[in-house]
Amino acid sequence: MDPYQEHKANAVAELSQKKIKEGAIKEGSLTDHLADLRKQLIKSASVFIFFLVIVFSTINWWLPYVTRGNDLVVLGPFQVIKLYTSICVTLSLGLSLPFFIHFIWTFVKPGLNSKEVRFLGIYAPAMFTLFILGLTFGYYVVNPLSYQFLVNFGAMNFDIMVSASEYVHFLIMTTVPLGFLFELPIIVLFLNSIDVLSAAALIKVRKWSYLVIAVVSALITPPDFISQLIVLVPMALLYEMSIYLVRRIEIRREKQSNENS
Repeated sequence: MDPYQEHKANAVAELSQKKIKEGAIKEGSLTDHLADLRKQLIKSASVFIFFLVIVFSTINWWLPYVTRGNDLVVLGPFQVIKLYTSICVTLSLGLSLPFFIHFIWTFVKPGLNSKEVRFLGIYAPAMFTLFILGLTFGYYVVNPLSYQFLVNFGAMNFDIMVSASEYVHFLIMTTVPLGFLFELPIIVLFLNSIDVLSAAALIKVRKWSYLVIAVVSALITPPDFISQLIVLVPMALLYEMSIYLVRRIEIRREKQSNENS
């Protein structure tokens, strides 16, 4: 065989073997990722089912903390099952959330670079803490004040009968959205870390931001001024805190840049 043709054939064979090996590696890596994902999903489902069993079996113990002694009515036997199911599922998801976050972190961590790992390692606990603070603020402040205001306001002209399902829906709407709204500082810090947002930009759009906060407060709270004001004030404080934190980070970043130069 011609030496040139023989060399060409060997090169093609080596290239083909290399591609086959790379394909096998990629296929193996994908299989490993899918197996790991399946493992984390099974763990998540197991944790959720565990908490669901615990929550449902102890419902008579903790339900008074939800109803708070309010006079509630149930409009049918099936509504009781529907109500218990929705409450237990919601509470079980809330209790499972830290474990879900841990399982997600375990799955995505190998694919992140050191900067991303450091960022999430620092801010993940803060995100969870702020979410819990938002729920707590909604449960102890927004919900009771707005509920009593609306009930007393309606009692001036009507006989008030609140169904249990309506009350639970009201409780969720005055707690869960606040948990997400309290994540504002973390969102702002993240946008600043990728050079999308600065302290100067936050100050420049402050009045428009307050307008957006007011609109959001009106959308997630009952249609009364007291509830909206109760949400608006802490959100405005969180916005100002975000400006302060971003400014501090920018000053520190500028000092480090000057020292390096």
